[in-house]
Amino acid sequence: MNLFDGNDWPRVLLPLPVVLPLFAAGLTLALARRPRAQRTISVTALSIVVAATIAMLVLTDRGNGTYSIAVGGWPSRLGIPLVADRLSTLMLVVSSVVTLAVLLYSLAQGVADGEEGTPVSIYHPTYLVLSAGVSNAFLSGDLFNLYVGFEILLAASYILLTLGGTKARVRAGTTYVVVSLLSSMVFLTAIALVYMATGTVNMAELSVRLREVDPDVQLVLHLLLLVGFGIKAAVFPLSAWLPDSYPTAPAPVTAVFAGLLTKVGVYAIIRTETLLFPGGQAGDLLLWVALATMVVGILGAVAQNDVKRLLSFTLVSHIGYMVFGIALGTAAGLSGAVFYVAHHITVQTTLFLVTGLVERYAGSTSLDALGSLAKRTPVLAVLFFVPAMNLAGIPPFSGFLGKLGLLQAGVDVGTWPAYVLVAGGVVTSLLTLYAIAKVWNRAFWQEPQEHTDRDEVAGLATATQIGVRTPLGMLAPTAALVVVGVGITVIAGPLFGISDRAAQDLLDRSPYVDTVLQGGASGGATEVPR
Repeated sequence: MNLFDGNDWPRVLLPLPVVLPLFAAGLTLALARRPRAQRTISVTALSIVVAATIAMLVLTDRGNGTYSIAVGGWPSRLGIPLVADRLSTLMLVVSSVVTLAVLLYSLAQGVADGEEGTPVSIYHPTYLVLSAGVSNAFLSGDLFNLYVGFEILLAASYILLTLGGTKARVRAGTTYVVVSLLSSMVFLTAIALVYMATGTVNMAELSVRLREVDPDVQLVLHLLLLVGFGIKAAVFPLSAWLPDSYPTAPAPVTAVFAGLLTKVGVYAIIRTETLLFPGGQAGDLLLWVALATMVVGILGAVAQNDVKRLLSFTLVSHIGYMVFGIALGTAAGLSGAVFYVAHHITVQTTLFLVTGLVERYAGSTSLDALGSLAKRTPVLAVLFFVPAMNLAGIPPFSGFLGKLGLLQAGVDVGTWPAYVLVAGGVVTSLLTLYAIAKVWNRAFWQEPQEHTDRDEVAGLATATQIGVRTPLGMLAPTAALVVVGVGITVIAGPLFGISDRAAQDLLDRSPYVDTVLQGGASGGATEVPR
């Protein structure tokens, strides 16, 4: 069988990122009293998912571009389609690599801490269910299954966010649950109204049928979906919940949340804007939402005195760059957004993992309590500095290349709102550099402003002592993600090539529609109104 030309491989690989973690979750739950077996199953399952998603990306990019299967063998219009194209498989690769790295980090942390604060019998199945939910959302070909994917990952995130049961985590988890339920209610209401208006929730069919719906009804449906996805993506003014929710969770949980959960919302916005409502009336609104998200988020980051809260605000701010590219609606803008999502998942996750190492070493993430870390722990200093400069967009890192692509796309559009957004993007990048420099100066370079009892007892640590304080099993996955972030810079050319082709597919839409409605590989001539 020729995998590049045949249509059989999707039936094997395409469901794997969803089915395998769910199966492994069941096994780990059954083996609740055997933590070593749980760890082995979790790592093995996610490693297989990484290999499978890489194969899917290669086969999709080199093959026909889009593949689909209908779950249960039902006809595409009746069944639940899973769809793999360049966008979804790229998201799967990055998310699976990050998920595996964070799992390895958390396992090392649990072993080092004697697993006292982590109920292992709950952690492994919950984490695997989270991975399955993310994959299901990326592969979903209909709105209701997308909703199911969101609910799977959100149900798992509720548990992970409150691990340990501390007062702060329960309070933050309550806020997160309320906001998530609100967004889910909005999304579910939108799905019901879409079905009433069109008679389907299949996104390929919707791309055709929505053109026949009254424009005012289209606008209502469009705005409802954007509000639901905007809350999940944490775009301004729907982002106030995030900085208060993420920093209280354990470091691995915060890292995987920051890297992945908001990006699933961004992915849903991309699908909405390109497949369901291309050239919709909400495009101009998204431009101003992107600008407000960038500027307000980074101003919040500049005002923070805690590293985790500062990074949470930069997370919100840089979602604005992605929405910027989506709102432009051009091939260059979408390509820049896709590239920036892949870059940001890796870099933001890495920074939160490093912050967890800093907190473990120094006992705090407050800038007032930190200082001289570059002298005391050069390893941590390097692990922070590289992704921090990448996030700030310093040449030649991928953050600079992604921002440059987005800004160039804005200039190419040539309208005054696009120029305003370009200016906002430049200002946001400069303020990101300022915020990162503040963390570097106060936490890593300068002497601490105040000394905790732990510092007075321990004195100044040497570089060799970090190996004692911080297990190698926690350092290695963090360093691996730093290398992946640098690797994205090295392969930026081929990666931009994939994002360019993904953007062309998104704008064309016919490969996606043809594939889903024909139930296989792309081809044929289904006419998609433009």
